[in-house]
Amino acid sequence: MILKDQVALITGAGNGIGRATAIRFAGEGARLALADIDPDCLAETQAALPDPQAALLVTANVAQRAEVERMVAAALDHFGQLDILINNAGITRDGLTTRIKDGDVRLMPEEQWDAVLEVNLKGTWLCAQSVAVPMIQQRRGRIVNTASVAALGNIGQANYSASKAGVIGLTKTLALEWARYGIGVNCVAPGGVNTRMTSTIPEKVMTDLLAEIPFGRMAEPEEVAALHVFLASREAAYITGQVIFIDGGLTAGA
Repeated sequence: MILKDQVALITGAGNGIGRATAIRFAGEGARLALADIDPDCLAETQAALPDPQAALLVTANVAQRAEVERMVAAALDHFGQLDILINNAGITRDGLTTRIKDGDVRLMPEEQWDAVLEVNLKGTWLCAQSVAVPMIQQRRGRIVNTASVAALGNIGQANYSASKAGVIGLTKTLALEWARYGIGVNCVAPGGVNTRMTSTIPEKVMTDLLAEIPFGRMAEPEEVAALHVFLASREAAYITGQVIFIDGGLTAGA
C-alpha cells in the first residue's frame, strides 16, 4: 500500500476519474477527504469505498475561494495533515455537446467561456494555493493537476482548451516556485475517458474521436487513477513540473 498513512484531498470525487481515484487511493492505504459540488454523487462514491465511514465528505464549489478554504480547513481539522491534492474537478460547456455549428468560437456564449475558466483554471489555482499553506509548513506534498489533450487545441472547445492549457502553465510555475518546500506539482492530460462527461458526446463525434486514437478506444477512469497513484506516491518523489499525456497514443505524433 504505497499511500499508507497519507492524507489525500480529491476534488471532483463524485464520479468518473475522481471516483475511480478515490477507490484506488483507499486501496493503497490513503486517508481520504473527498470533495464535489454534488452531495448525492459524493455519497455514491463513499458507498463504493472499502471503508465508507473512513472518508471525509465535503460539498464545495472549487471556483469559490471561501468554499475552497472551508474544504481544506475541514480536511486539516479532521486528519491533522494534508499530503496530496488531486485537482480533478472540471466541467465542459462546448460545441461537441451543444452542437454549436462547426464548433465556431464566435458562436460560444460568454457564460460558457466564464463557467469553464472559473472551474477548470481558477478552481485549480485556488485549491493549489490553499493546500500549499499546510504543505509548506510540513515541507512536503504532492499536487496533481488535470489538463487534457484539448490543451493542444480542439474545434468546439475554445474555452475548455484554454482552461487546460492554462492548467499546464500553472503546473509548471507552481513546480518551480514550490520545489524548495519539497512540494512536487505535476499534471495528467487525459484523452477521451469513459465518464459521465463524455457520455453526452454525439455518436458521430465519438466515432470520429475513436478513429483518431491509435489504441482505438477510450480510457477507463481506473487507468487515469493508476497514474494518479504513481504521481502522488514517494516513487515519483523526483518528478515535478511534468505533463503526462494518457491518451492511447493520440498525441504520439504531435
